[in-house]
Amino acid sequence: MTKHMPLFETRMASTPAEAQAGQALRYDIFVNELGADGPEVDHARGLERDRFDAFSDQLLLLDHARPDGAQVVGVYRVMDAAGAAAAGQFYTESEFDIGPLKASGRNLLELGRSCVHADYRGGTAMLHLWQGLAGVVHARGAEVLFGTASLRGTDVDALAQPLSVLARDHLAPEGLRARALRYQTMDLAAEIDRAAAMKQVPALIKAYLRLGGFVGDGAYVDHAFNTTDVCLVLDLANISARQRAQYGGAT
Repeated sequence: MTKHMPLFETRMASTPAEAQAGQALRYDIFVNELGADGPEVDHARGLERDRFDAFSDQLLLLDHARPDGAQVVGVYRVMDAAGAAAAGQFYTESEFDIGPLKASGRNLLELGRSCVHADYRGGTAMLHLWQGLAGVVHARGAEVLFGTASLRGTDVDALAQPLSVLARDHLAPEGLRARALRYQTMDLAAEIDRAAAMKQVPALIKAYLRLGGFVGDGAYVDHAFNTTDVCLVLDLANISARQRAQYGGAT
């Protein structure tokens, strides 16, 4: 938590310097904090990036009151259908078959690389980021949000409880059910302690579940990123007015 009163602003990165500031925050969190790596990560300059950045937008959360001047404190990477067409695919398609989503005819918006600086976790930063996302969702007419979300680590036995509860209680309907390409079953625990399992589920995933989000069929173990990934899907048509207001209309 911060010791000062933040002055938040959300906006799309509009210059190379702003884009790199977002990638630098991603490096601090995904590489330094979580142990991720990849062939396109720029260790020399401390930037976490890949080829999809050239076809995506970065929504930035800035704190103009931050004492050290490093104003970017949150990031969401956003890719629409036009960006995916230019890139040749959505990022999620590297890990999941999203054929059912694409065949639905709905307007898809992919969300990824979501992160918030450690100093701002547990406060209102994520809510501000979601409120900024609301404008993006509205402007692009998105109907279904989706993307990969990660549980830390690649030991599926250690993640058996959270993966099993996600598969049992939150499996996407067939018409929106992505499937892991390098399939790892999520049905791993014979008995599930839901309360204990949910404690292992990351806060971001739980936020989507509270909004009525689902997960796809199977997990994808990403050894390079040191994560076990699920595909999250959120059908915006199912979101109540109360939930829209709670999250600033972001969904």
